[in-house]
Amino acid sequence: MDEIQKMLALKTWAVVGATNNQEKFGYKIFKFMKEAGFTVYPVNPGVSEVLGETCYPALQDLPVKPDAVDFVVPASVGEKVMRDCAALGIKNVWLQPGADAPGVVKAAQELGLTAVRACIMVESRKAGIGV
Repeated sequence: MDEIQKMLALKTWAVVGATNNQEKFGYKIFKFMKEAGFTVYPVNPGVSEVLGETCYPALQDLPVKPDAVDFVVPASVGEKVMRDCAALGIKNVWLQPGADAPGVVKAAQELGLTAVRACIMVESRKAGIGV
């Protein structure tokens, strides 16, 4: 089983960069994951709620430790959030296209995190999730 399949089998996720702006991928990915049956928590310090769910300012504020974190944020934010993942013991990170800048990928490697670089909506559909 490859890293993508292993990660898609995880059920509790956080989406960093989730938003209530329906034009943005942070919204589309959060909505997709929720509808696909994942337990998913939105994380964004500038948003109070996404699709009726409480949006948390940071990973540290979540009521549970997610199995994986999906990144939909710019590199300047991604590197800090990568360190937050490591500090919280979250080992699995998913970098959406655009969130996978070299510095973010390097931070994941240096912190010993398992990182997937792909679109979770595309890979989920390939695996028969959320279709």
